[in-house]
Amino acid sequence: MLTKQGLYLPEFEHDNCGAGFICSLKGNKSNDIIHKALEILEKLEHRGAVSADGKTGDGAGILIDIPHDFL
Repeated sequence: MLTKQGLYLPEFEHDNCGAGFICSLKGNKSNDIIHKALEILEKLEHRGAVSADGKTGDGAGILIDIPHDFL
């Protein structure tokens, strides 16, 4: 059992929302990785830019590498 300590209140203890990671271990660049990352984001509803009020986002997204030649 967790006990109150300083500013910590055990009644506010809960699981985190989670995270998803995907990459190519061989370094292959593929559009499929982007589609899989978006699928992960959809399955993690709260991390998928849905805040507690259901109206505003939480800034979640995906991080991708843009080639210098593209810019």
